[in-house]
Amino acid sequence: MFEQLTIANPAEAIKLKDFDPDSTLELTKEDIKPLMKDLRKRFSRCQEKLYAAKDYALLLVLQGMDCSGKDGTVKKVLYGINPNGFYVEAFKVPTPLELGHDYLWRVHQKAPAKGQIGVFNRSYYEDVLVTRVHGTIDDVTAQRRFAEIRNFEQYLTDNHTVVLKFFLHISKDFQKAKLDDRLTHPEKNWKFSEADLHERQYWDHYQRCYEDVLNNCSTSNAPWYIVPADHRWFRNYMILDTIVTTLEGLELNYPSLEGNVDKLIKELRHSNKSKPLPKPADQS
Repeated sequence: MFEQLTIANPAEAIKLKDFDPDSTLELTKEDIKPLMKDLRKRFSRCQEKLYAAKDYALLLVLQGMDCSGKDGTVKKVLYGINPNGFYVEAFKVPTPLELGHDYLWRVHQKAPAKGQIGVFNRSYYEDVLVTRVHGTIDDVTAQRRFAEIRNFEQYLTDNHTVVLKFFLHISKDFQKAKLDDRLTHPEKNWKFSEADLHERQYWDHYQRCYEDVLNNCSTSNAPWYIVPADHRWFRNYMILDTIVTTLEGLELNYPSLEGNVDKLIKELRHSNKSKPLPKPADQS
């Protein structure tokens, strides 16, 4: 369903203006209610098999402008699955220790183990986005990092980590409305940061840098999905559908029970037979 929003090995240069952030592919909120209910059940089954078998790991990468809904995506899409089987990692400003290493060092440590679902709420792509916008790396360095990221993702997938990357595509007007909402509703003030207004000034520059990311770092083994995110319900549906379709395509199975099943059943039934308790020792 979402082929036109999947960017893998793009044959032509990707321009974000060609993708409508307000699109719902002619679906309505009512249309997707039964679909979401079914997807949640299927996701739960897939996650249980993923966790039990431990043959694969799943890494979900969420990127987008401020107010694009990364936190909301985690809350809505991963709702209802076993919390033992997934975690969320947010990559903020590097610490002095992290700055002493290469930029992918801190990331690899947080990659999900087999059986786990890891969510990167912002990711290593910040090192070719905010760094370029604010001039801490030049274009030559960015191009080298694109190649390093492709190699890193290839390494992950070669070792059975499935990588799905979602760019939450919103309009500038939508972001303005969300920032205004955070300012005018006291219960949402905590979500607002003056840094959001500062970064908004660089909107066009960020869009160009995101286009470079999509054009240089989307491959068949680690594709980017451009998710129209002006409508939260459609964003959630598209991402959940993509995750479930991907997991079901792995043909996950529960691990086989070791040993002779019939023998184990007999032993279990035999162990259920009551045995008399030993008499207490004479206390006199």
